[in-house]
Amino acid sequence: MKVFIATKNQKKLVELSRILIPMGFEVVCEKDLAKPLEEIEETGTTFEENAVLKAMAGLRETGYMSVADDSGLCVDFLDGAPGIYSARYSGGHGNDADNNKKILKELEGVPMEKRTAYYVAAIACVFPDGRQFTVRGECHGHIAFSESGSCGFGYDPLFISEKGCFGHLSAEEKDSISHRGKALKLFKEELEKYI
Repeated sequence: MKVFIATKNQKKLVELSRILIPMGFEVVCEKDLAKPLEEIEETGTTFEENAVLKAMAGLRETGYMSVADDSGLCVDFLDGAPGIYSARYSGGHGNDADNNKKILKELEGVPMEKRTAYYVAAIACVFPDGRQFTVRGECHGHIAFSESGSCGFGYDPLFISEKGCFGHLSAEEKDSISHRGKALKLFKEELEKYI
């Protein structure tokens, strides 16, 4: 059975493929299409809604069962911001350096005990017959006072988890506790109920 992974992010593609291929799926991605995947306007108000929007676009494009992810960082002191706007928090899309600078500026003078935050990953799966499901993983921690480490991407150099700063963790260490690692585990369990 073919499954389309609706993402332009190579790291997400690899992570989802690691689960789907051993389950017997033939993974199809953007590079297998005749034209690039359309840019989806993320008009949802939750990570789950945006993941479904992206998965539905993949289903429309290919006719195959489609999977998509939406993820981000929520800082409690900032009332949950950047939240669903994490990738474009500083204005442009995916500018990690500017996004991190903006978070640090907004948290200037805020003590560590008030710098609590959590990462969220929502994964949506939609089927040609109309069935769909979403799963959600979270990882709780704090925002550091400055960036540290060169591992990971996004807000990882600022995020301090129970195992330390994500910017210092190997991919395996991060996967064992991360929001996406937890969501992928739940996704595999849920998908097994549908197939």
